[in-house]
Amino acid sequence: MPDREIILAVETSCDETAAAVLADGCDLLSNVVSSQIEIHQRFGGVVPEIASRHHLEQVNRLIDLAMFEAGISFSDLSAIAVTYGPGLVGALLVGVSTAKALAYSLSLPLVGINHIEGHIYANWLVHRKLEFPLICLIVSGGHTALVLMNNHGKYELLGQTQDDAVGEAYDKVARAMGLGYPGGPLIDQLSRSGNADSLYLPRAWLDKDGFDFSFSGLKTAVLNHLNHAAQKGENINRADLALAFQTSVIEVLVEKTLRAAKKNKINTVLLAGGVAANSLLRANLKERCDEEGLQLFYPPLEYCTDNAAMIASAGYYRFKHGDRAGWNLNAMPNLKLF
Repeated sequence: MPDREIILAVETSCDETAAAVLADGCDLLSNVVSSQIEIHQRFGGVVPEIASRHHLEQVNRLIDLAMFEAGISFSDLSAIAVTYGPGLVGALLVGVSTAKALAYSLSLPLVGINHIEGHIYANWLVHRKLEFPLICLIVSGGHTALVLMNNHGKYELLGQTQDDAVGEAYDKVARAMGLGYPGGPLIDQLSRSGNADSLYLPRAWLDKDGFDFSFSGLKTAVLNHLNHAAQKGENINRADLALAFQTSVIEVLVEKTLRAAKKNKINTVLLAGGVAANSLLRANLKERCDEEGLQLFYPPLEYCTDNAAMIASAGYYRFKHGDRAGWNLNAMPNLKLF
């Protein structure tokens, strides 16, 4: 395939093993994911050692499948991109070691990608004409942040969580409510049958002019509600509680995002990360952006959760910029983007 820049990407940062092939930054030739959700559900969360072992079992098979579905050979590739952080160190090492071995054996450039940047670039898989500058709300199991993006790879952190990330708060609340794992989709689904007028939970605005977040207090409020009901022998309406929790989280996320856009005089908002799949967040942020005359973009559901297509997208722009990783590239579980 002459004159095409084709990226093979590998993602193993947590509990999804994934591989994808992307041509010219816009033509997704393949995108395969092997999820471990059912494996970890019995434990109520991801067990790092088990995740690493399953990555070892799956990663080569998924790369072969991605190449087969793309209909290309390894000689057609321009570069290999891989997530090297943040994430679980053992899980990351599987992907990094595999990508390094492939790149070395094929004499191909290696591009290291920050997992959070990958989530941002999931938007470029479907929205090709995004104009800078823009505001990005990143919401996932490990991160919650508002970012001003001035150009490709140019970020300014406006605010972030001071305690629990959004996805982490969802998982903890779902566990306390006896819903299971993963908490985000379960609470989102349950909340659809809740009564919005039955229960109010506090909003953590912190500094009224700032863009930081806090969800630990809200989590405590939910636990207190559950404990008080248990002490009195009362039954709780879990749908009402799920909706009250969601509403509190999402109101703060949405309003701080709009404040950030207004303060920086920016008309384009991106939503990224696993929690970007939340139906109420998407609906409420879209409604408020429409009211304020702002453009909102977010990826399709399949690109919100961890996948390698988003790593390939970020890898393409890093590759075009001339970024190259050395053979000493290592897993960095606490890797920062900002």
